[in-house]
Amino acid sequence: MKVAIVMGSISDMPIMQEAIDILKSFEIETEVDIVSAHRTPEKLFDFSKNAHTKGIAVIIAGAGGAAHLPGMVASMSPLPVIGVPVKSSNSIDGWDSVLSILQMPGGVPVATVALNGGKNAGILAAQIIGSHDKSIQSKIIQYKESLKDSVNASSDNLKNK
Repeated sequence: MKVAIVMGSISDMPIMQEAIDILKSFEIETEVDIVSAHRTPEKLFDFSKNAHTKGIAVIIAGAGGAAHLPGMVASMSPLPVIGVPVKSSNSIDGWDSVLSILQMPGGVPVATVALNGGKNAGILAAQIIGSHDKSIQSKIIQYKESLKDSVNASSDNLKNK
């Protein structure tokens, strides 16, 4: 199973790279592309309508500004879509992106992570896949344990100063 990671512009890549990196750490294959809702609508339609036939299990879509990409993908795909609002250069402190992705109409859900939350989008995609793939679920459990261990180590270090 693969996770497709699409973004509206190459400028979104630093944020979306976080999703790619965490998915690779879980040994989940990714397919990455630029699909602009406004500049390449035909590509958007083709991708959205056919992703489920290409072994893709989850789609992560990141976009800034008006951020129509995640919602448009969700409107045409039967797959779960995770939206990553990106604070872009033409953004209104990122709120335009957050609200564009978050405020979807009934019947067209998009799971939305925090502004610039590429890493969390990758983790959520892995958790979705892990809900029916026990090897991935095991890696997520180990990852969460490592988070706990890191906090406990920081706490111990603080107390020992």
